[in-house]
Amino acid sequence: MGTLRNLCLCVVFISFTILLSVNAWAERKIGFLLFSDETRYLEAAQGVKDKLAEAGYREPNTQYIIANAGANKAKAVELAQKFAAEKLDLIVAFGTSSALIVAREIKDVPIVFSIVYDPVNSGIAKSWKSSGNNTTGTSTLIPVEKITDSLKLLGPIKRLAVLYTAGEKNSEDVLKNMQLVQAKSGIKIIPVLIATDDDVDQLLPEVLHTVDGFYITGSNLVNSRLGTIVDMATRAGAVTVSHLEDLIEKGVLFGVCADSYALGRLAGEKAVKILHGAKPSSLAIEPLTKFDVILNMKTARAGQFTLSPEFMRTVTKKVK
Repeated sequence: MGTLRNLCLCVVFISFTILLSVNAWAERKIGFLLFSDETRYLEAAQGVKDKLAEAGYREPNTQYIIANAGANKAKAVELAQKFAAEKLDLIVAFGTSSALIVAREIKDVPIVFSIVYDPVNSGIAKSWKSSGNNTTGTSTLIPVEKITDSLKLLGPIKRLAVLYTAGEKNSEDVLKNMQLVQAKSGIKIIPVLIATDDDVDQLLPEVLHTVDGFYITGSNLVNSRLGTIVDMATRAGAVTVSHLEDLIEKGVLFGVCADSYALGRLAGEKAVKILHGAKPSSLAIEPLTKFDVILNMKTARAGQFTLSPEFMRTVTKKVK
């Protein structure tokens, strides 16, 4: 009986040793750096992780180190430096600010990014076809003509204030792209710099007298006062628009948006290819090709906005 027990223990020990060897061979360490806890970053992170899990990269064989910078660039730098010391197999960065910082701090580890508006203009990559470095990823870029076309269907929008923050590349790039199409669209773009929290209360009431709506670019400072901005605009009968779905869910009237989870899954596909041996620079950076026109019905009712049948036919999702 003792001999049989010893034999069983030997078999278990050998099997456990083999399992440990397999795990040691297969184990990967992947770092996720989210710039903040905005819903779009969380949804994209889930999309990446789901795609990796489907390819077999799941715990315990794969270790995920997930960090959140809390919308603080100095904290993001600190976390990127910690990632550099971890000897990771892959880093996934969510948000333009976190992707810029990670790409600057780490040159010898593959980086996949998501929820980045324009990685080329922001300086993360050299081109959409090839980053020319250790990065690749997915973009929230929406053709601005789709947004201006929706605005014209919504109503007589002649002057649109774009609320941006200097130094936030995603915010600056949205403004730049809107300015490029203003002549063609017939919508005058009014840049409104939000540099401090007080600017929302001091500048916007005056701006509202001269414009038909606000474009919410995704600036972290603007987002932190989103409720106030939307309430102010809605009471004045001014539209609010964005390209970011979670901001429409938080009260912005409407947007033309790419699905954050789908962007994460697309980034996850690139992550899997890299873990299988592909170089990031060999994988093109991609936006989604399918977009939703999302309408916040609560805001539409509160502002008593007149929504044309032509506009309503374009709406693919409603937030109630």
